[in-house]
Amino acid sequence: MKKTFLFGAAFALLTLISCTNGNECTQKPSSPSFDEVLASRRSIRSYDATKKISENEVRELLKATQEAPSWANMQPTKYYVAISEEKVAAVQDMVGGNKERIKNAPVLIVSTFEQGKSGFFNGEATNEIGEGWGAYDNGLSNCYLIMKARAMGFDTLIMGMRDSEKLRNCFDIPENETIMAVIALGYRAAEPNQPIHRELDEIVKFF
Repeated sequence: MKKTFLFGAAFALLTLISCTNGNECTQKPSSPSFDEVLASRRSIRSYDATKKISENEVRELLKATQEAPSWANMQPTKYYVAISEEKVAAVQDMVGGNKERIKNAPVLIVSTFEQGKSGFFNGEATNEIGEGWGAYDNGLSNCYLIMKARAMGFDTLIMGMRDSEKLRNCFDIPENETIMAVIALGYRAAEPNQPIHRELDEIVKFF
């Protein structure tokens, strides 16, 4: 808990100073380590309405997802970004009980995967998991998204409560894409509590 709190304060205050030849100095935020990103990332359910995110920043964020691994490099994940006030408001009505939690998030991202790519060879499922591999690859891509978001100082919430048909119509998403989640993107309004995690030996077995 103490380590997480200290990182949150340091992330907000630390800067690297760079000066031009004309002796004009600009401040650039320092980059957190990967361990610091892991320690500070939380599922945020309250966003700061005064802070916005630009399209260029979202592009930088989503560019990072292209580094995520996928089955035979099929890259099945697609993203649909609501960034205009009109689209954000529309998607807010499609996430069930999460609407109030993400009402001040400036960006909402719909995550999908193309069917019949990951887990398939010549149109046939390679093993019993089938389309589950598409969902698996989508999750890997979304993991890169939320970690890169935190490294950039943003916060996220992955939402499984969503109206897939309304989202499909809203973004004209093809029928061959499975809609997985809506991801809120913004800035936390307050520091969240750290959740309690299971003991490592409950989830890991060595042989």
